[in-house]
Amino acid sequence: MLMAISVSVIIRFGGHYIFPETTRHLFALLSSIDFTEILMGAMLNFLLFAGAVHVDFADLRQQKIPVIIFSTISVVLSSFVIGGVFYYLLPLFSLQIPFLYCLLFGALISPTDPIAVLGILKTANVSRSLETKIAGESLFNDGVAVVLFAVVLQLTQMPELEVSIGSISWLLVKEAAGGLLLGGILGFTALKALKPIDDYIVSVLITLSVVMGGYLIAHYFHISGPLTMVAAGLLIGNYGRRGVVSTNTKDYLNKFWELIDEIMNAVLFLFIGFELLLIPNIETYWKVSSIAIFVVLFARFVSIFVPALIVPFNPRLTRGSMTMLVWGGLRGGVSIALVLSMPNSEYKELLLEMTYFVVVFSIVVQGLSIGRLAKRVLIREPKEIDAE
Repeated sequence: MLMAISVSVIIRFGGHYIFPETTRHLFALLSSIDFTEILMGAMLNFLLFAGAVHVDFADLRQQKIPVIIFSTISVVLSSFVIGGVFYYLLPLFSLQIPFLYCLLFGALISPTDPIAVLGILKTANVSRSLETKIAGESLFNDGVAVVLFAVVLQLTQMPELEVSIGSISWLLVKEAAGGLLLGGILGFTALKALKPIDDYIVSVLITLSVVMGGYLIAHYFHISGPLTMVAAGLLIGNYGRRGVVSTNTKDYLNKFWELIDEIMNAVLFLFIGFELLLIPNIETYWKVSSIAIFVVLFARFVSIFVPALIVPFNPRLTRGSMTMLVWGGLRGGVSIALVLSMPNSEYKELLLEMTYFVVVFSIVVQGLSIGRLAKRVLIREPKEIDAE
């Protein structure tokens, strides 16, 4: 991502003088690419399925309460904190933006994407329970955030639309429950197909069909594609380890999806780096975009601290665990894909620039420092919790 950003800076400020024709072609190419469809329609599904395949059901069940709280209530709380702060903060910069657009920014920037930091956490001697909290939250909060974003975006397009608690609840249930149900059906069907087969090539193709075909089905029925992939990946990954497939096939499946995960992450960060070329005037809103970094971090702290204060977690979250959860909540491709999916409006450029600043800061600064922070705070949750 840093290499892509460096190239983008050179092209943006010197490309028209050094190689004008190539620069013109590159800008035309980037403008013609539908990054939202690539990220949300393809890459995210592969990344979420690959991540879910390697999550242990037993660990997830043990941490079910914090995972559910952080992937639902915390996302909504963070969205409203960010929206409220910016609604009163932006007029100080002579920017008047309706509250719904502030809330829209809160919804698209609240989902965390800590897939990139999980490898660092493993080498930093972080407890398994904390690792499961971060992984579980990242897998489930994308679906919740996408639904919330869709509801708020619809309100911005049709202010006269009557939205009740009942209609919003039905949309959430339809998207979330529908996605989990479809993912369960796909996962169960794939396991039935995998059981009599001892051919790793066919097994890999079956899992690929689950991801690619599953997204198309979810898209057709207007239910959550991310949650579909998570449910299917959890089922195939966990029950596949329990003798459904042979050891040889299981080994090939794990290696294949690890490779897919690495490739997709590399391409994703490359895309994020080149997104710099899609921001029309990055110098226009750099001040408020820089402040957005601290507002998002503050909202992340509130969304972790308040539930930890109210909900009787067992065991209680330690100060070190909360520090890691706050600092380890990286933002990534999902946020950029959501902001790019917005229809053109007078506020889109501001929201795009703020999103880009937050994402780059979280990946570069938080991502590169999370390992050292983990070693410094010496996260040690009770060993008997992990042993269970």
